[in-house]
Amino acid sequence: MLDLIIIGGSAAASSAAIYSARRKLNFKMITKDLGGEVALSGEVGNWPGIINIQGFELAKKFTDHVKSYEVDIEEGFNVEKIEQKEKYLIVYAKNFSGEEKTYETKSIIVATGIHPRHLEIPNEEKLFHKGVTYCTVCDGPLMRDKTTATIGSGNSALESALMMSQIAKKVYLISKYPDTKEANGGFPRGENILIDKIKAMDNVEIIYSTKTTEILGEDKVSGLKYKTDTGEEKEIEADGVMIHIGFTPNSQFIDCVEKDRAGQIMVNKKGATNCPGIFAAGDVTDIPYKQIGIASGQGIIGALSAIEYINKLA
Repeated sequence: MLDLIIIGGSAAASSAAIYSARRKLNFKMITKDLGGEVALSGEVGNWPGIINIQGFELAKKFTDHVKSYEVDIEEGFNVEKIEQKEKYLIVYAKNFSGEEKTYETKSIIVATGIHPRHLEIPNEEKLFHKGVTYCTVCDGPLMRDKTTATIGSGNSALESALMMSQIAKKVYLISKYPDTKEANGGFPRGENILIDKIKAMDNVEIIYSTKTTEILGEDKVSGLKYKTDTGEEKEIEADGVMIHIGFTPNSQFIDCVEKDRAGQIMVNKKGATNCPGIFAAGDVTDIPYKQIGIASGQGIIGALSAIEYINKLA
């Protein structure tokens, strides 16, 4: 019987693991991969104490810190189900080879994060990894001196276009919002420092008030179609399409907790769900603002709350 299982391997899970290890809990981490969305981030300039760092480097620092405490990590496993018993929980997990494992634990912290949302337009799936990507950091370097299009209107889209401005010959940035003050210059959820940077780039062309309707190409991306707010249909040529339109919570495997309409796990100020012994932290929760620092802090709250819960068990 474990004291705690932490499900996930990114910022929230790492913080929870560090605090749990320091309190000498009998626990383990279960994660599909270490690093999560932090490892896929571009340049990170808002982590306190580090002025500038790439996401994959920061994720490695998180992992190295966790491993320094000799934390038991089950990497490569997906949790498929959680079953509630009277005073404990059962976690069912499976790896990519089909190997199954079952664990009994007094408490759980769900810190599984989010995954990229798809446009669900023609050829998006067909041309995935053939010019279509949801990870500019991963695939952007393959587009050196080519033409790319980033779709989105948040920070991840702005970061994508900024990265590609240093790699590609020409970069299109496609936002569904107008270039107005009310829409924060076409990027309502974007940070102004990123917006100012992107608008100063000579090789970046921003296309406003549009909806992407189709990705073009047979064996690889050749361009895309979009419709303007006046209904006019247009095409642009591009060798790569970077899609950054938001994320979906990785919460499908758990059905005993209350979720909002978006699938985010609902938690109180202590990170507790409505299910005894189950806590959640990070981007998978309904806490506002999906930021690395916030996720890390939530992981700490989750660990301390789980410890408090364990101590009160009969």
